[in-house]
Amino acid sequence: MGICLSTESPPRKNHSKRVTNQSTTSANSNSSNRWSRVRSLSSKREKFDDAMIHEHAIAAALLFQQNGGVLPFDRSTSLRHPPGSANSKRHNPLPRSSSTRPRSVADPLLPPQQLLNQDLNLDELETSHIVLVHGGGFGAWCWYKTIALLEECKFKVTAIDLTGSGIDLFDTNSIKSLSQYVTPLIDFFEKLTDGEKVILVGHDFGGSCISYAMELFPSKISKAIFMAASMLKSGQSTLDMFSQKENTNDLMRKAQKFIYTNGNNLPPTAIDLDKMLLKDLLFNHSPPKDVALASVSMRPIPFPPVLEKLSLSDSNYGKVRRFYIETPDDNAIPIALQQSMINQSPPEKVFRIKASDHSPFFSKPQALHKLLVEIAKLT
Repeated sequence: MGICLSTESPPRKNHSKRVTNQSTTSANSNSSNRWSRVRSLSSKREKFDDAMIHEHAIAAALLFQQNGGVLPFDRSTSLRHPPGSANSKRHNPLPRSSSTRPRSVADPLLPPQQLLNQDLNLDELETSHIVLVHGGGFGAWCWYKTIALLEECKFKVTAIDLTGSGIDLFDTNSIKSLSQYVTPLIDFFEKLTDGEKVILVGHDFGGSCISYAMELFPSKISKAIFMAASMLKSGQSTLDMFSQKENTNDLMRKAQKFIYTNGNNLPPTAIDLDKMLLKDLLFNHSPPKDVALASVSMRPIPFPPVLEKLSLSDSNYGKVRRFYIETPDDNAIPIALQQSMINQSPPEKVFRIKASDHSPFFSKPQALHKLLVEIAKLT
């Protein structure tokens, strides 16, 4: 959710036409015999094809072993370092991703999701508890695909409903500050036991919210992941960030509707988004069913927290390892604005989900899951 003040139908199955045979009983018998012969020939042909495939597979495996048991695979391009950083490509080549290691003949031919799970040992991680913080107008509901995928890998997952969001019943128009808005997140951290750490993930305006928590609880956060999110500098507000020249977002200006609960002569209390423009703004690559879910679940965004400037210190906020996930086809926080934030406050590493809209938890859930696991495994 940026703040600016100034389907293809599924393919039809070709069903076989049902033909009513008007011939005599003898003709029916002849037809039945003829189809029996066709099926017999088809069965023999399939067995022959299976035998050929088996022979080809054996030949390929032998050739593979003769070449040393490896094939050259291109490295993943999902990982990018901030320009000018110490880890820039000009100074140091990108490390190979664990997902692109050379294959061996002994490797099982499993689906990518199962291969990812197979290589994961939660006992080797600093923490396997991931906390998901939604963006402006969203709620914990938006993470349902991500939660399912992470829990399948045996991660512990907590999705937070911020004040006035999701199923939290507080009136959005009555929220006066960022601290009030993030109270559920603060309550969560205060209940963590000593020595317990989590990986904190923030989307959209949730980036400002996790930054607030990073300043208060740096010892309880193993890593912080900003996903298409506001990643601010100290003394900067979310509104300041969205007012930058890199944000040329006319669609957001058209979509946002200010709510003046206290009267038109006072500042807005909240921002709502035009339901007719939600798909183009936030979900331009997302499935229709998820767009429908969002259209009936999204709530107004409290305005005072958007105006609040953050106070971030190197001794607290700066101690937490930060990562950023870019969404290049984002119409809410354009990629130019994302990269401006990255350049102004470089994180440890930058990742990119190709062809993702503003909501990769809907449009690219598998790719998002892969990156979250990859970041969790970083030492």
